Amino acid sequence: MNNHRKTIRHFHEPGDCHELTFSCYQQQPLLMRDDWRRQFCVALERALEGHSFRLVAFVIMQEHVHLLVYPSTPSCSISDFLYAVKRPFSYRIKQELTEHDPELLQTLTIQERPGKMTFRFWQEGPGYDRNLSTESVVLAAINYIHLNPVRRGLVEKAHDWKWSSSRWYESDRQTIDPDLPPIHGLPPEFFTNTR
Repeated sequence: MNNHRKTIRHFHEPGDCHELTFSCYQQQPLLMRDDWRRQFCVALERALEGHSFRLVAFVIMQEHVHLLVYPSTPSCSISDFLYAVKRPFSYRIKQELTEHDPELLQTLTIQERPGKMTFRFWQEGPGYDRNLSTESVVLAAINYIHLNPVRRGLVEKAHDWKWSSSRWYESDRQTIDPDLPPIHGLPPEFFTNTR
């Protein structure tokens, strides 16, 4: 049997953070709309709760997303978590396009194999997954994630980009934006357990 699906081996070493990156189909800027970004945040929040992950940092760009997450239990599955983020969101967007934008729906509907058409909001495959086990590497990853909009020239300062955790890190960490998922930061045990 020929499997067309791209695979990546996700592994979890207890105590590690995961830097996850995934893209829209063919790097299209599908995440330019604020209402879709809000819907993505809802899907992310539900997946975090349902799969016992803490959100350490994130940024939603126009054509990709960076997440830094920390599994709360050793049995957490990165694959299941990603599926729980991407699948419900993609389904909701497909429903919306069916009603309001059949042209974009057609553009994002591809022939997966003979006789099977598939809606594709996300690029096929699980994206990029990197385990981070030391405080310095995690802090560098947070900085890298937050500077994405600055490097792209979308804003001058990272905290000016609404769709990231940058403001949370620069504020009293009590500031809550109802459009964004809750940011948990790193648990204290990460700093005592890092290798």
